[in-house]
Amino acid sequence: MKTMMYFLVILSSMNCKNMNSTVHANSYTSQADSTQNAKWNNLSPEQYKVCHDKATESPFSGKYDNHYEKGIYYCAVCSAPLFSSDTKFKSGTGWPSFFNEIGNNVASHTDSTYNMLREEIVCKKCGSHLGHVFDDGPAPTGMRYCVNSLSLDFKPSGK
Repeated sequence: MKTMMYFLVILSSMNCKNMNSTVHANSYTSQADSTQNAKWNNLSPEQYKVCHDKATESPFSGKYDNHYEKGIYYCAVCSAPLFSSDTKFKSGTGWPSFFNEIGNNVASHTDSTYNMLREEIVCKKCGSHLGHVFDDGPAPTGMRYCVNSLSLDFKPSGK
């Protein structure tokens, strides 16, 4: 019994992440910057779990799922412009969906967690987890960038 308890303690400590970490090292940022680290620390606990720990918000729970005001969606961590409302569409998935990104501000890589093969999308500037991209979107790109609302900030056009 003691061996089993010891094993469980070791296993759980391997799966825990330090929520108070001030350094976010990733392959997308060329240098550590105290301003950047402060932005990670200013996220809500829920945002931190999504953006840093790669969690997923519950479907139909995000503030931008049924949001169709004209404007730009920015990275919640570093404020890089990511998506335009002109490319947003109703996918019925429960997450904000876009058929294209702004410029080249979103990077993707293979994600094989949970025994699935998907393309994770992250902010190219800071490495914040955004969601996943799929090839079942509308024309003209055929792509569906499925994004967590918690990883986004929105600024309306003209403001």
